[in-house]
Amino acid sequence: MKILMIGSGGREHALIKKLLESPKCTKLYCAPGNGGISRDAETVNIGVMDKESMVKFAKDNSIDLVFVAPDDPLADGMVDAMQAEGIRAFGPNAKAAVIEASKVFSKNLMKKYGIPTAKYEVFDDANKAIEYIKSENTTPVVVKADGLALGKGVIIAQTIDEAVNAVKSIMEDKQFGDSGNNIVVEEFLTGPEVSVLAFTDGKCVKPMVSSKDHKRAYDNDEGLNTGGMGTISPNPYYTDEIATECMETIFKPTIAAMNAEGRPFKGCLYFGLMITPNGPKVIEYNARFGDPEAQVVLPRLKTDLVDICEAVIDEKLSDLNIEWYDGAAACVVMASGGYPVTYKKGIEMFGMDGNGQVDGAVVYHAGTKYENGKFYTNGGRVLGVTSTAPTLDEALSKAYAAVDKIKFDGAHFRTDIGRTK
Repeated sequence: MKILMIGSGGREHALIKKLLESPKCTKLYCAPGNGGISRDAETVNIGVMDKESMVKFAKDNSIDLVFVAPDDPLADGMVDAMQAEGIRAFGPNAKAAVIEASKVFSKNLMKKYGIPTAKYEVFDDANKAIEYIKSENTTPVVVKADGLALGKGVIIAQTIDEAVNAVKSIMEDKQFGDSGNNIVVEEFLTGPEVSVLAFTDGKCVKPMVSSKDHKRAYDNDEGLNTGGMGTISPNPYYTDEIATECMETIFKPTIAAMNAEGRPFKGCLYFGLMITPNGPKVIEYNARFGDPEAQVVLPRLKTDLVDICEAVIDEKLSDLNIEWYDGAAACVVMASGGYPVTYKKGIEMFGMDGNGQVDGAVVYHAGTKYENGKFYTNGGRVLGVTSTAPTLDEALSKAYAAVDKIKFDGAHFRTDIGRTK
């Protein structure tokens, strides 16, 4: 099979490495890809939002399977565009991808179908939102931009003043552009967070192994929220008992709710959960693999990923037994100095061979370019250095040992992945 991966980050590199394990994958393209991806797949210079060029490339090259990985092209209907031309594509169509593209939609869906989530209100007027925050007078309080904002559209305000400023920056200053035309103001939940990705064909849902993301930029969960500074799998807080409860109260009801709304979801559905004192609740949905959750979940996948994609597309997921490797996986993200605010690009990287591999670990490239046999930084999150091992401690020590071998000016990474509450 000839496969086209759409995307350019660490998640896509992890997916590519897993697809390459399949004997069915004979040729792999990635548009637009990155420096590390270019060592594993043929990169194609087409932007992720360019539906017309992407469809033309898929047709001209007789692509058998298109994997749409990022949120923006899913929400914009990349899968719809492929399907309209008879091209098989993995991922939800635009009607289903709205579960991530609009937080207002997803919160209202949960309220309507009784799926446990935080108490919330929706606003399209900044003054009314500020009035509500002041009248509730409880902190912390969560302020979310409605639309997609590269994983940064959520502000946890510790004081009423911070919450008011968050509303103003999102709705009036347009910090996230039109994504902030509407906002969700939500109660702050407490408890351990869990990420659970799930394969679904719109009828059957098969959760993957659990993971835990570390969003804050600095050790001890301090600093700004990022796209993710590291992950571990499995999540130590996600017991078999909680998994069973989530299946009955969250996973199955979500698939049923989307069907009832005429928006059947086919692809990878990400459940961002919090294990509260009152049971598991949904913080957010994503319509695709999480990044960097994919970097610890996919290495543990034993079943052929191509087979899973085909089963999802053909609505035969219930016929497939998906198997996982025991043990643990850990991913440490190496970022550019200054991320997630301002940072330099084009810094030469050392300690990597031609494949970007380091002994004892696999290195997933997120923001790199490859020129004249050298790697250079080309983004905020640069690498996801991942290791698998029988225990989490072993996986972490191997991942950090690999991180120590990679050098570039300004490199920043957390030293406490997997060790924080």
